[in-house]
Amino acid sequence: MRVRKRSVNADFARLSHTLRMPFCGQCGTENPDVAKFCLACGSPLVAAPPKQEFRKVVTIVFSDLKGSTAMGEKLDSESLREVMTRYFDSMSAELEKHGGVVEKFIGDAIMAVFGLPKLHEDDALRAVRAAADMQRAQAVLNDELERHWGVRLTVRTGVNTGEVVAGDPTTGQRLVTGDAVNVAARLEQAAGAQEVLLGDLTYRLVRDFVDVEEVEPLDLKGKSEPVPAYRLVGVRADAERPRRLDAPMVGRERELESLRDALRSSIEDRRCRLVTVIGEAGVGKSRLIDEFVGSVDGEASVLRGRCLPYGDGITFWPFAEAVRQAAGIAERDSMESALEKLAAIAGDDDVVARVASALGLSSDPFPVHELLWGARKLLEALASSKPLVVLFDDIHWAESTFLELIEHVVDATQDTPLLLVCPSRHELIERLPDWSTAEGAERIILEPLTDDETGTVAEHLLGEAGLDDEIRKRIVEASEGNPLFVEQLLSMLIDEGRIRFEDGGWRATAEIDRVAVPPTIQALLAARLDYLEADERAVIEPAAVVGQVFVKDAIAYLIQERLQPQVGDQLAALTDKQFVRPDHSRPEEEEAYRFHHILIRDTAYDGILKRARATLHERLVEWADSVNREGATEYQEINGYHLEQAFRYLSELGPLDDH
Repeated sequence: MRVRKRSVNADFARLSHTLRMPFCGQCGTENPDVAKFCLACGSPLVAAPPKQEFRKVVTIVFSDLKGSTAMGEKLDSESLREVMTRYFDSMSAELEKHGGVVEKFIGDAIMAVFGLPKLHEDDALRAVRAAADMQRAQAVLNDELERHWGVRLTVRTGVNTGEVVAGDPTTGQRLVTGDAVNVAARLEQAAGAQEVLLGDLTYRLVRDFVDVEEVEPLDLKGKSEPVPAYRLVGVRADAERPRRLDAPMVGRERELESLRDALRSSIEDRRCRLVTVIGEAGVGKSRLIDEFVGSVDGEASVLRGRCLPYGDGITFWPFAEAVRQAAGIAERDSMESALEKLAAIAGDDDVVARVASALGLSSDPFPVHELLWGARKLLEALASSKPLVVLFDDIHWAESTFLELIEHVVDATQDTPLLLVCPSRHELIERLPDWSTAEGAERIILEPLTDDETGTVAEHLLGEAGLDDEIRKRIVEASEGNPLFVEQLLSMLIDEGRIRFEDGGWRATAEIDRVAVPPTIQALLAARLDYLEADERAVIEPAAVVGQVFVKDAIAYLIQERLQPQVGDQLAALTDKQFVRPDHSRPEEEEAYRFHHILIRDTAYDGILKRARATLHERLVEWADSVNREGATEYQEINGYHLEQAFRYLSELGPLDDH
């Protein structure tokens, strides 16, 4: 039998997930499945963990050709094959450009999934953009096909979002199953020629970014009720989700004053300063920045650029947006016109040449350090006559080279009143712990709002009308100080008719004891969870089964034996990443933690397979019985709840046995 060697330090988790082979912890050797002892050193083998499957909310694009049989009668088989190859290649390129994974070709159809192997908070929008770009690419392709073969292709497309069970991507088993896949296929079949139909959840996730026409609910094969659908008209160029900025800002006065102080210091000392505003998604970074920009009107010029999460040529994209704004370069401008406008604000041919190269206005190559020099000199020129504030949004998505640009500008700029403001999520600090700590730089950490401030945000969003105390309480509890969560929770409750404006105030029309995670927030949180390391995920999921508050000993009992010695380290890592935090309301010896948000807990729980949930609920009762031998009534009630959940999930999965 063949034995393959690896170093002792081989990554066991990746290895075992990839190869599914027993692994020797002593010498690092992979062994055949039939072996019980290492064939190299004789040590007992560690079994590879079973293949992992996940529940995920993904977006599926289903696209199919119409009338391909008739085209086959017209074309020679070789020509037909070439036409189909050109079509599949063109469509696949558009899907993959936006981050989609082409799952399979089914006859003339293409099925792609957005959310594999990793979820993104904007997977639904990526899928819809891909579908729109597929239409444009097909129009270009049709002109070419008509010139060469005298044929034109007719395509129809369905886009649907929903929960699926996905195979383990580390083994190449990406296959997704679930009703969401079937609905995507049915939407495609119901679409007209050259049309894209969106499912209801897809539309709810992207409605701020698209124009649609509502169609009659569709009677789809296999569905008991008509399915809402929307015909895609176009995707808007503005990628920012509109936010309510007309209401007063709440609870950020101290942070606003810190930004004002940084600008005053930059002007008085004539030096470049960097302020990084750090906070979780939705905590109010954009609202704070907009308030700051409004407060400096007339005192300083303001330019803005945004880092993109994906795409081609995105390294200098934020700088390019800021320069286009400063120079007044429009999308429709020719290359010559754009260069003239750039030269007008730069005033130096060497600077123009390097900035033009960074912006894609020139194909002349320059070393990276010269591009950084050119960018800095341009910003210095722009700030020479009036103090300048440059906002680079979402730098947690920035390429490393762009972060080098920011640091170069801060370190090398002299005698210039320039303030760089960079909103970011905590992921940047996890990646670069020393970011924005050097001289001339500072961090502003946005903490969650207080309960009173959160309630005030909810009242501002609903206007002057009164807010029922029960609704206010539930919103405050569920959002835990995050203004975006407040906004999306209220929007969902109104859309679902669970709260309604009656008799001069907002009243609950249905039970709201447990507020579900809005789809927009679920997408955001699920994407964060999906980027956890496998061992961190193996800890946070059992914690979600325990509840909003959990103790370390319970998690140590529930997780895999190999991870038990590491449970403290994994909880520390999850604390650093803002998923959980120590809970000091419990006795110190219990070493308790709580989720940062109940919505994080709910999203983590929803990602666990139902059979795994049932097992974890039952094992939690085993642990509770072992530590609560006196059988206090409150523990019996808690145990009863967990056993009820285990029973419910097993009954949903199939016939129940004696156990």
